[in-house]
Amino acid sequence: MTNLAIEACGLVREFGSNRAVDGVNLSVARGEIYGFLGPNGAGKSTTVRVLCTLLTPTAGSARVAGHDVVSQASEVRLRIGLALQEAALDDKQSGREILELQARLYGLKASIRRERVDRAIELADIGEAIDNWVRTYSGGMKRRLDVAASLIHDPEVLFLDEPTTGLDPVSRVRVWEEVRRLNELHGVTVFLTTQYLEEADALAHRVGIIDQGRIVEEGTPADLKRAIGADVIVVELQDKLELAADTVRALPRVDEVTIGNQGLTISTSNGAALVAQVAIALNEIGLAAESLTVRTPSLDDVFLRATGHRLVNRTSQ
Repeated sequence: MTNLAIEACGLVREFGSNRAVDGVNLSVARGEIYGFLGPNGAGKSTTVRVLCTLLTPTAGSARVAGHDVVSQASEVRLRIGLALQEAALDDKQSGREILELQARLYGLKASIRRERVDRAIELADIGEAIDNWVRTYSGGMKRRLDVAASLIHDPEVLFLDEPTTGLDPVSRVRVWEEVRRLNELHGVTVFLTTQYLEEADALAHRVGIIDQGRIVEEGTPADLKRAIGADVIVVELQDKLELAADTVRALPRVDEVTIGNQGLTISTSNGAALVAQVAIALNEIGLAAESLTVRTPSLDDVFLRATGHRLVNRTSQ
């Protein structure tokens, strides 16, 4: 048995003239939490739908849980759990009824079904509300119920497509805790698409950054941030960014300069020692920075370097 839970080679999905997924290669190990990070329209959800057999690829191939997503689609579906951005829950059913129906749809025997439903109720952690109609649930309760339902049949791989979009901070943290528990205690492989940098940083063992249908960076969050440098200087500027970048690149101890929409990001081994020199150099060419900030690298810096734009303040997919 291969040690890979998900593998894709040259995966392409087109919609007319739009190539939403453009030659994606993936290797996700069993028991790994893989964070798929990208902005709205980058190709995250389309890739998930191909891997989950909801869409057929235009070109390339993919295997999930050891089975081909095209020729063995029914085998793939038996081995995966899927929670999409919008929870697929019937508002006129109770949480318990939804879990029981899910167990029946997977053909679980009565004795196993009872045990799995009880376990899912514990997993959903919504107390006595489990017997109330879903339409009375909060967004966080619906999300936890949806995740619990996707696990009723003990899947090998769990696909979570932006699981915390629209949730309040407390509900988001509870979903994070549940994802960690599923992975650590039950060994579930998790493929997590997200546009929240802190989510990928907190949960993922490895991160793949997708932009315009292509994976442009991949690695552990720590390694990706370490590659940026020990420190980052963020310079907010509105005009003459190319001139500012060329000026800063000429300074000692500057490892890399990336131009963004609102200024420069400077990678360096010693931000405290360099920041004053940056301010002076810009002032000498007649440019006054709106602000200069020294901090440690973040995944947003990684994303900026890989794509040329930041991920923050972008709408959900």
